[in-house]
Amino acid sequence: MTGISTFFGLETSLRGLLAEQQSLDVTSHNIANANTPGYSRQNANLQAASALQVTDGANESVLASLGTGVQVTGFSRVRDQFLDLQYRAQNMQLGQQQTTDTALSQIETALQEPGDNGIASLLNKFWSAWSDVANNNDPNATAPQQALVDQAATLSDSLNQLDSQLSAASAQATAQYNSLTASPNGEIAQDLQQISNLNSAIKKQVAAGGQPNDLLDQRDQLLDKLSGLAQVSVTDLGNGSINLNFGDAANPVISDTTVDWPQTLNNAGPPATSSGGQLGALNDLSKTGGTIDSLRSDLNGIAKDLANKVNAIYNPGGSGTNFFTYTNGSEASTIAVNVTAAQVVASSTGNPGDNDIAMAIANLAGGSTDKLYSTFVTRIGSMVQSADRQSASAQALVDSVDSQRQSTSGVSMDEEMTNMVKFQRGYQAAARAMSAMDTMLDTLINRTGRVGL
Repeated sequence: MTGISTFFGLETSLRGLLAEQQSLDVTSHNIANANTPGYSRQNANLQAASALQVTDGANESVLASLGTGVQVTGFSRVRDQFLDLQYRAQNMQLGQQQTTDTALSQIETALQEPGDNGIASLLNKFWSAWSDVANNNDPNATAPQQALVDQAATLSDSLNQLDSQLSAASAQATAQYNSLTASPNGEIAQDLQQISNLNSAIKKQVAAGGQPNDLLDQRDQLLDKLSGLAQVSVTDLGNGSINLNFGDAANPVISDTTVDWPQTLNNAGPPATSSGGQLGALNDLSKTGGTIDSLRSDLNGIAKDLANKVNAIYNPGGSGTNFFTYTNGSEASTIAVNVTAAQVVASSTGNPGDNDIAMAIANLAGGSTDKLYSTFVTRIGSMVQSADRQSASAQALVDSVDSQRQSTSGVSMDEEMTNMVKFQRGYQAAARAMSAMDTMLDTLINRTGRVGL
């Protein structure tokens, strides 16, 4: 029969002590990182140690299997990859909606509507100024004409400024996009390089049989961050490393440990393949034909309609002096008053009191220009409301998924305290078993053969 060591029981108890101690160490690590962003709780994986086969000494047939205790086979992190995928998909939508909402809210603020300084109020004052000129029967009174020119200048300046603010919003979106995507010092480039470095470190530890859980957490945290900027797609290479596709870039931005950045992200594809996220929103805001470009086009239409309608009455036939001037294609930024108070023409006949031109222009109040601007303001208001609603909805979805993920991967102090007591009791029990075995061995070694003691 196979001999069993006298100290076999001590080895079994020692394995129990070490397993409970390592489990307690993992619990301490979890508690210490309870508030660490991106940390996933870890478990010590316990498994019964390989049994000792008791054999017949002559035939070497197995008579019994004797348990040898417990062993720690590894340290796993608790992570649900499906929830990670859901979180990153929703975080991409949140990044896109929040960026759009912020930009549109700034544009809405620039309108100053409703308010005394808004263009709607300035249009009303402009039409009223023409009415005051029409009602002026004193040929020597120039105050109404001066007030008209001043009011017209204020209106045209406001159109200029609003177009300038729209242009600045577009430029700001472009600058932010370029800052994020710049290489090698842009935020994305730095994050990609960190992921590449983590790929290399993780792959080496996996090849050596290690379990680099904390490094995996760091990499997942970077992937979560990038998902707010654009769509991310991860391919596990099976050796601890990953490939990463980002936005609608043609090639993977990370292949194992190789970084291929910068690449063009044009957001041209459908939602499933476009860059999405904050980058997609910034591109949509600033690109030719995008959101801000469309708003500037509408504002140009308002300025052009205002100038053309006034000029058509003020300078019929176009052979004289126009009241407003502008440059085609950039009407809102170039519209300007073209007359002085002394040059204001109120009558087509020149007869005192015959203010037909002024009256006709005053009657433009509530006409096409006012309606175009009202539609413009309504459009921006609807866009802001929609962006607010979608941003709030995206935030709620992200919070919901993150809550599910935290319930799986997050550290529960109650659970860890329970584990701490459990492992402590297990350690005490293993120590008691070792003490009992030590007492038995003491009797066997030190007292056997001594008579009368």
